[in-house]
Amino acid sequence: MENIIFVIKSVILGIVEGITEFLPVSSTGHLVIFQNLIGFKGITDKYVEMYTYVIQLGAILAVIVLYWRKIVETLINFFPGKVSYEKSGFRFWFIIFIACIPGGVFGILLDDLAEQYLFSPVTVAITLFLGALWMIYAENTFKNKSAANIRNSLGSDLKITTRQAVIIGLFQCLAIIPGMSRSASTIIGGWISGLSTVAAAEFSFFLAIPVMVGMSFLKIFKIGGLLSLTHLELISLGVGFAVSFGVALIVIEKFISYLQKKPMKIFAVYRIIFAVVVLITGFLGIF
Repeated sequence: MENIIFVIKSVILGIVEGITEFLPVSSTGHLVIFQNLIGFKGITDKYVEMYTYVIQLGAILAVIVLYWRKIVETLINFFPGKVSYEKSGFRFWFIIFIACIPGGVFGILLDDLAEQYLFSPVTVAITLFLGALWMIYAENTFKNKSAANIRNSLGSDLKITTRQAVIIGLFQCLAIIPGMSRSASTIIGGWISGLSTVAAAEFSFFLAIPVMVGMSFLKIFKIGGLLSLTHLELISLGVGFAVSFGVALIVIEKFISYLQKKPMKIFAVYRIIFAVVVLITGFLGIF
């Protein structure tokens, strides 16, 4: 019975990850809170940390599946020749690389400190609340409302400049703080640099591929690799990975469709309500 409950908890967290990874609500923050809420613990040391990074790979796989045509196109036209440099895959992935640099540097320097001091339900709730206020301010102040730009996305001829990539990359560094949300941070960076919401969101999806794959594999290696896990833990990882992948497939498409028509304020309101609930339950001693 305990084994079944353990796997059920994996399913719950896989659903949480799949829903929240690409929404501007912080998947890491939600996982910290729900792991504490349902008492998710592994058999071996650091299994929970391993689980978190493995199911994130499931969500990333959803991006690769949904945008496979664009990815294949950039690989086929990687070198300028048939297409111009501006439309080449080299330029596309070079811009992604530029945007990855700030997060990579700050992640290496500060990630362990963040995990040591900020990974608790209360600190996550506070960050969710403050981040929501920042989202509302940024959307009201910086969101590009040009109708022509809003119609564009990365699937069209919209180009991300080096300057825009650097700005988005710097904002992505805020995601080191659990509760801030990588999606929210990069979209806000996109607004400030002049992108539409949809373009910023899709750029955030592509940016997540090297960032999160690299971070996840690095963490898995540092923790000790999959060989250190028990048979039941490996089953739990597989279940969480598959659930996260399936749920993220649905959420990404729905999220882009939503952003084409409506503002992001609803996610900020959700963050505020969720943060208040977590703080109240924490005060009552539930966490």
